[in-house]
Amino acid sequence: MDKTTLKQLIEQAAGRQAADMVIKNAKIVDVYNGRIIEGALAIGNGRFLGISDDYLAPKVIDARGQYIVPGLIDPHIHIESANVSPAVFGSLVMPHGTTTILADPHEIVNVAGMRGLEYMVASAKNTALDIHYMMPSCVPAANPTLETSGAVISADDIQHSYEQGLTYGLAEFMNYPGVVNADDGVLDELLVSINAHKLIDGHSPALKAQGLNAYAAAGIRNDHECTQVDELLDRISRGMYVYLRYGTVSKNMPTLLKGVTPQNARFCCLCGDDLQSVTLRETGHLDESIRVAIANGIEPIMAIQMATINTAQCTGLADRGGIAPGLKADFLLVDDLEHFHVNQTFINGQKVATNGEPLLTTEDSIANFDDLLQTVHLNSFSADQLKLNLTSDKAHVIGLQSTSRTQNLVLSVAHNADGDFQYNPDEDIAKVAVIERHHLTGNVGVGLLNGFGIKNGAIATSIGHDSHNLVVVGTNDADMVVAIEALKECQGGGVAVKDGQVIATLPFVIGGLMSNEPIDTLIEHQKAFNAVCHTALKVAAHFDPIMKLGAMPLDVIPNLRITDKGLVDVTQFKIIDINA
Repeated sequence: MDKTTLKQLIEQAAGRQAADMVIKNAKIVDVYNGRIIEGALAIGNGRFLGISDDYLAPKVIDARGQYIVPGLIDPHIHIESANVSPAVFGSLVMPHGTTTILADPHEIVNVAGMRGLEYMVASAKNTALDIHYMMPSCVPAANPTLETSGAVISADDIQHSYEQGLTYGLAEFMNYPGVVNADDGVLDELLVSINAHKLIDGHSPALKAQGLNAYAAAGIRNDHECTQVDELLDRISRGMYVYLRYGTVSKNMPTLLKGVTPQNARFCCLCGDDLQSVTLRETGHLDESIRVAIANGIEPIMAIQMATINTAQCTGLADRGGIAPGLKADFLLVDDLEHFHVNQTFINGQKVATNGEPLLTTEDSIANFDDLLQTVHLNSFSADQLKLNLTSDKAHVIGLQSTSRTQNLVLSVAHNADGDFQYNPDEDIAKVAVIERHHLTGNVGVGLLNGFGIKNGAIATSIGHDSHNLVVVGTNDADMVVAIEALKECQGGGVAVKDGQVIATLPFVIGGLMSNEPIDTLIEHQKAFNAVCHTALKVAAHFDPIMKLGAMPLDVIPNLRITDKGLVDVTQFKIIDINA
C-alpha cells in the first residue's frame, strides 16, 4: 500500500470522503465479540471502512435484513483432489462463500516437482479466489526407501519458493517420525521455514506424549489429522490449532466437535482437506461444514468464527477474517445463520458469485505446460508382475475402514501351487497393486485388500497418494493388466474393466491428477464412472472408488499401506512380508 492509497482509506473511513459502496439494512456478524451489529457497512478500495449509517457512497445495496458474514477461509486443502485446475476450483468454491484458501499442492509436486508448482501458481491467476500455496514439505511423503516419487524437494527448493514469492509457508509435515527423531534432512527443511518466519503445517496421526511434544517444539502449530477428542485436546494443550476436517471421505469434524468448548473453540478451524468436484458443486465447502457444526450443537457465530477469524489468526492472515476497518472486503450475504445458505460472495468488495453461480468467466490454459500432459511413463505390463508369493495360509491384508486409517489384518487366504492368490467371490478380499509410473523402474508392489467390495473385474487409477503411482485392484490378473494398459493410454485418471473390456474411463490428463474438461462434463463423468464401479463391479456403495483406492499407498497414515516397493507397516515405517 502506498501513501496515496493509505490517505484515501483514512479519509473514507473517517467519512470525509465518500465510500465506494454502502450496504444498508444489514445484520453484520461481529466475530470479535460474538454478536450481531445492525447498520450500514461502508467499503472503499476493496477494504472495509466501518459500520455507520452516516456513510455516503454512489453505490448503495439494500441487504434487506440479510446477514453479512466475513469471507470463509480454508486453512488446508488440496485442489488436485477436486481433479480440476486452480482456476476451475475457484469457480466451484466461491459460490459457497469461500474467499481464501491455503492450498497444499503436494499431489502435483510429487509428480512433477517445481514444474507442477509453477503450473498451479499460473492457473491461480485466472480466478478471483485468493489462493495462498504452501510449499510441499514431504516429496516424497515419507522415507524414500518406502516408495518412489516423481520428484524430490529439498530445503533449497523450499528456500527458492519463498524467495520467489511462490509459497506462503511449509505444507503439512507428514514425515512426523523424521521430526520426532530429528533427522538431519528434516531439520534443514524446518530451519528454512523457521528462520523465514513461515507458517508450518502439521500432520501427526495418533502421535502423543513426548513424541507430540517434540513435534510441537519443532514449530509446527496445527494438525488436521485428529480423529478422536483426546487427540484434539492434546494438541490444543500444546498450543496447537486443530483443523476440524469435513471432506468427501474423511469427516472427522462431528466427532471432534464433542471436545470443543467455549474455552478452546478459538483454537479450532474448519477445513476441507480433500473434496471432490461433485461434493463442492452439490453439497458445499466450508458453508456445509458450518451447517454440520451447527447441527452438532455449535452456536452459529462460533461455527462462523471457526471458518473465519480463528483461521486468519492461526495462519497469520492479519488482513482478513473479520469485518473491521482496513481489512479486505471479503464477505458473503446469507438469509439466516442457522441454515447458512450463501446468496452472494464478495472478494475485495467485488461480487464474484450469486445464487450458487460464479459471475466471472473462468479461462485456464495448459498450453505452456504441455509436459504435464505426459506423466504416465510405463513399459509394457504383464500379469507376471502381479504374482504373489504366498508361502503361508495366513497373510497381512489391508483392511479398509470408514475413516482414512486402515487395519493390518491377518487373514486366511487361498493360494495355488505357485503361491499366487486365488480370488474367492464369497470373501471380500481382492488383489491390489501399485505400479511405479515416473522413472520406468519397473517397481510393482502387490498385496491384498479387504472391504473394497469388488466382485468382478478391475479398477485402476493414477491417483495414488502421495507419490501418485498407479494403483489397481481386481479379482483377476487379466483384467488388472487391461486396466493398467488403458490407464497408460489415456495418461491418467480412472479405468474400470470387466471381462477384458474397458467399461468406463475417467480422464485426468494434467499430471494424471486433474481434468481439462468443462466442470459439468467432469462431474457427469465422475458420476457415471462411480455408478459403473458400484453396479457392474459391486464396489461397496459407501466408498468413492477412486478416492478410496487412491489412499492405499498413503504411507503416512496408519496402519497398513502398499506402495510400489511393497507392503508398508506405517506403525513401524518399514516394508513387511505379506506372509504372516
